[in-house]
Amino acid sequence: MAEKPIYAAGLDAGSRTTRLVVCVLEKGRVRLVGCAAVESRGWLKGKIADQRAVADTVRTALHEVEASTGVSVDSVVVGMGGSTVRGASGRGVVELGHLREIDQRDVNRAVDRACRVQAQPDRMILQLFPQDFVVDGHPGHYDPRKMLASQLEVNVHLVMTSVQEHNSLVGAVNQAHMVVEETVFEALAASYAAVLPEDRREGVAVVDIGAESTELVVYYGDAMHLASTVRVCGDHFTRDLAKGLRLSFEEAEQVKLEYGCCALSGGSLGNVLVELPAPDDREPREEQWTLVSRILEARAVELFRFVRAELARVGMDRALGGGVFLAGGAARLPDLCDVAARVLDCQTRYGLTVGILDWPREMDDPEWTTAAGLAMYSAKLKAKVEHQRETAGWLGRILK
Repeated sequence: MAEKPIYAAGLDAGSRTTRLVVCVLEKGRVRLVGCAAVESRGWLKGKIADQRAVADTVRTALHEVEASTGVSVDSVVVGMGGSTVRGASGRGVVELGHLREIDQRDVNRAVDRACRVQAQPDRMILQLFPQDFVVDGHPGHYDPRKMLASQLEVNVHLVMTSVQEHNSLVGAVNQAHMVVEETVFEALAASYAAVLPEDRREGVAVVDIGAESTELVVYYGDAMHLASTVRVCGDHFTRDLAKGLRLSFEEAEQVKLEYGCCALSGGSLGNVLVELPAPDDREPREEQWTLVSRILEARAVELFRFVRAELARVGMDRALGGGVFLAGGAARLPDLCDVAARVLDCQTRYGLTVGILDWPREMDDPEWTTAAGLAMYSAKLKAKVEHQRETAGWLGRILK
């Protein structure tokens, strides 16, 4: 009798586009089964304004995937982002009383105390990342269990978000008839899909640039040093063009997609005139391409100056040996990587999905990285459950 396939799904419910990626686990590998991208509705300034509209959007993406693949998706890992997400550091200390062997209960107590940070009432811990353990005053331990000590200390980084926004997103997915396995910080999901373990060893940052929010995570080795949001996002580029060229937001978005470039030195249009959109009753206007590029470059420099300030806050502005990865739909702006490399003074590249079998070349795009990472995260959770079932002995085999 053939085993039932194990499917893993990731949902990137963005304010501009909602993407769903569905994979299947096969002998420890993850293979793409299907995907869908639909226009989002129900969002305003990066927050849910109409939960029913968001649920309808998710349901549309789900139906597209199920219709094209014949696979029934009933659970999903969901990305969480936006301005309500913040990182915070925590520290927990446990006095063991006398010199003895550290066990799992001691580790749990130390982590629990580290989680007791002062937070506003509408805040919840989305994820927790131990940075290192300090054993009797000696830092730098990754796993202190079975070590002899009289005191144990742990430093953690907490990713926190708004309870209201979290519940609104989970509720919208539930209305679309799916169970939320877990909610994951979007930049973390992007790093899960695009960054290899060897890249993290010397320090790496992932900047996930969306239409209405930009998220940032920083790793050094296996430890997360920063989870943060940056105030500049993709729509800021469009609004700058709309103001500078006297266009509507939609017209400015069209100009950005057709002629956008963030570095004058990298452009090939020189002083070519760009024809700007105009109402039907007016003659089209023309403007120099260099003005378009100059407007976008100024905003790009501002974006990465904010990123650099966040890196400096945790002492990582000169420690990114692995470089910076750019993910998200707004990261596709031509020459954005060049501006990032210049401002951050380190290697910069697009964060593209690696590790999923049958991933099509047309989806080698930073706009799909977060959704892919969420599906891979779901696969990791389900693989762990499956491993526990397989190693549970004869009772586990009977109940399987």
